[in-house]
Amino acid sequence: MPKRSSVLWAAAILTAATPDIYFWITVMLSGTEGGGGGTWVTWGRCAGREAEFELRMLLGPLWDFPLLWLGSVPLIALAWGGGILSQRGGRPRLGRILGRSAATVMIVRHLPSPLLFMFDMSAGSGCAEGWGPPEMMNGAITADLWYLLPALLVLLAVRTPGPPPRGGLARTAIAAPLVIVVLLGVGADAARGKVSSVSALDCAGFGDGTVSGLDESEKEFLCRVRDDYNWGVPELADMPDRDLLGYGRRLCDLVVRVGAGDVDAPAVTEAIGEVHGRSLAAALRSLCPRVDEVEREKARRAQEESDAYFAAAERSCAAHPRHRPRIAPVRQVRETMWAEFWDIYAWDEGNEGDEVDDRVADLVGSGPGALRIWAADEIGHACVTGESYRRRPPVETRGWEQVVEVGYQSGDGVLSIVDSQGERLPDLAAGGPGSYRVRVHIRGRKAVRENIEVPDGTVQLLIMVFPGKDRRPRIYRDYPSS
Repeated sequence: MPKRSSVLWAAAILTAATPDIYFWITVMLSGTEGGGGGTWVTWGRCAGREAEFELRMLLGPLWDFPLLWLGSVPLIALAWGGGILSQRGGRPRLGRILGRSAATVMIVRHLPSPLLFMFDMSAGSGCAEGWGPPEMMNGAITADLWYLLPALLVLLAVRTPGPPPRGGLARTAIAAPLVIVVLLGVGADAARGKVSSVSALDCAGFGDGTVSGLDESEKEFLCRVRDDYNWGVPELADMPDRDLLGYGRRLCDLVVRVGAGDVDAPAVTEAIGEVHGRSLAAALRSLCPRVDEVEREKARRAQEESDAYFAAAERSCAAHPRHRPRIAPVRQVRETMWAEFWDIYAWDEGNEGDEVDDRVADLVGSGPGALRIWAADEIGHACVTGESYRRRPPVETRGWEQVVEVGYQSGDGVLSIVDSQGERLPDLAAGGPGSYRVRVHIRGRKAVRENIEVPDGTVQLLIMVFPGKDRRPRIYRDYPSS
């Protein structure tokens, strides 16, 4: 292969790889992933934008092929290698065909968007704005134009001395995107302006399912965006179906390009803004296999971390010595309970969520068929022991920071403590419906309030339940007054 061709091939690879090299050098030097911009939600019947959407619908899956990654560096390298082998095998014409074919693919990949964007620019600012934020679209269009340079270098590398042949493949490659654009523009119809309802899309199986022409992933994306009751994206909900799908696919491209499929990557957040939040991630999973893969991995890691966290709390509670009652209880149970917003509760059936009096000594409060007990400094695990008695047990204060007793009236005869995750202690009301006393002991409370670093499961609660008609609260032990 002539030295001139080798230099051009090498220049094509270097030119194609330059944007990615620059990006990673910037990331390493700055410690961030760059990006910028804000939320941009516009749409309209602009011919260039609609044709670009149809072209992405038609050819989009091909652009995810690994040979086209890194600005088509693998494709260029493959064509160059094929050219070297064909030259050595005495078939140089085959090498030229491989090079021109690679250049054609690159031109078809990167030329249409700039042409269509410039077409809409000439139609007015409204259409130009419909493509997205200027800083985002300018970068995308500049990138497409840059990636045409390697294609030109490849065509020069395989060019034979003398005038180019008439009707050459290079001219065909340049004309092909324009032909596609014209055909797609002619095929555009009024259906693009349709906004399908949740019912027409048959979201979650509730509806008439009259929408046609969309596959299941597209319907799911539209459903997630337009779901008013389950973290939808109201800022996008009124966008026409085709425009919304096109917007979603452009966001897919952005998320994969600057965030490797992670919607939470700083560069992605800066580019699309905070307004869409996690709802957009859920919706994009339907359209973007890479986003779905990343979200699944996040969920797996989160579940592993949650399981490890809960297991550590269970071990912490298991390490505490069991309470040794001074008289035999009807029942003694232990449970590691999770509290959110400080408290765990007990309610008669039908009273769930009823207001409960202020906690006595900030520890335990009661009302008709309702009970609440402090268990965490806002959030965390408590090691809870529940004991049920048929008569009043002796008062124990040694080793406890607080001991407080309140009256409780049970209408249904069931007193079952429940935590924020729905875990329950078995029924502690030994005598069925009637009046009870609930004596609550706690230790570890001072430690968790004064030191955020203490292990989860430091708080220990002992809850004694026994019959008693007295409704007055009693404080047997409390923190010393300051």
